[in-house]
Amino acid sequence: MHLTLLVGPTVAVPAPAPVVDALRAVEVRHSDEGRSGFQLVFDAGRSGPQDVVDSSLVLNPLLRPFNRVVLVVTFGVVPRVVSDGVITHHQLTPGSGQSGTAFTVTGEDVSVMMDLEERSAEHPAQDETIIANVLIAKYAQYGMIPMVLPPTVVDPPIPIERVPVQQATDFGYLQEMASRHGYVFYVSPGPAPLTNVAYWGPPKRFDVPQRALSVDMGSNTNVDRIDFENDALAPSLVAGSVQDRTTNQAMPVQTFASTRVGLASQPAWLVNQPNVRTVQLRESGLNAMQAFGRAQGITDASADVLKARGELDSVRYGDILRARSIVGLRGAGYSHDGFYYVKEVTHRIAEGDYRQTFTLTREGVGATSPVVVP
Repeated sequence: MHLTLLVGPTVAVPAPAPVVDALRAVEVRHSDEGRSGFQLVFDAGRSGPQDVVDSSLVLNPLLRPFNRVVLVVTFGVVPRVVSDGVITHHQLTPGSGQSGTAFTVTGEDVSVMMDLEERSAEHPAQDETIIANVLIAKYAQYGMIPMVLPPTVVDPPIPIERVPVQQATDFGYLQEMASRHGYVFYVSPGPAPLTNVAYWGPPKRFDVPQRALSVDMGSNTNVDRIDFENDALAPSLVAGSVQDRTTNQAMPVQTFASTRVGLASQPAWLVNQPNVRTVQLRESGLNAMQAFGRAQGITDASADVLKARGELDSVRYGDILRARSIVGLRGAGYSHDGFYYVKEVTHRIAEGDYRQTFTLTREGVGATSPVVVP
């Protein structure tokens, strides 16, 4: 395994040898909610005439706030972009006793640049899909490739009836629009260095599975530990009515199931009937189509009840585990084997050690496939 560090303003370049040599540890966190982040810990001890005034690492212009940092991990000959972000925070811890001075550089993915300026803007005659594409296109200098999927219910705004108004940052407004439909918005690094995919859509549950996670399988085991928890109170169905703003009539609104691609043979919203929570849709100023779309979004967002948390041996696994995608799990028994959605992954890298902790989710127990391909 080989780690490559690129750093610089806007366009990152390979870091010079003194910066790489001072690097102690790396931590990167990816999640399907909010922004991803990274943290680099450097040895910033002062020695030699170049450090008389201050540590040369602390004064290095490459590590200034808002410079870009790209981390690439190579397994064999295949490079994987682990992080592409912007420096937002510095921390200096002077040495004491046998511990040396540590200079910690923290940052967030490039979507932080979309969250710096609150705007009051109108988007006439544009539905959420068009607005998302327009907002993402403004940040093309960060290599953002838009991937916007239309919601199941689309209600194009007619200017004489309503005009969508943004009262937030671009990042905040994209997340606000996504939450109405049970969608997510995030920026994922790669596939090539200095490029990013800006995804606005449902959680990816229809994807090519990653290399399988193996539990309690002797020499094939690549998971050091894993725990499962099942929250039977999580799923929620919606039942109620809304006064259609177009016809001024009360219209029933009800959901019966999650519309997300199923990963479990026994989804909790189905097998726990009739003991499934029912909530009211408390929205106003909507037509029936909008109300149903938001009700379905509530049900979809609450569907995941089974969570698996564990730690992965990256050397045995031989690859990075990508968050916001699908992975197979084997060796834990029928109820907990099968495919999962990877909700969160944290990479911890140090010399001679690379660990990945993860959180997996799905809507219930029971595998949907008789076998998980390694």
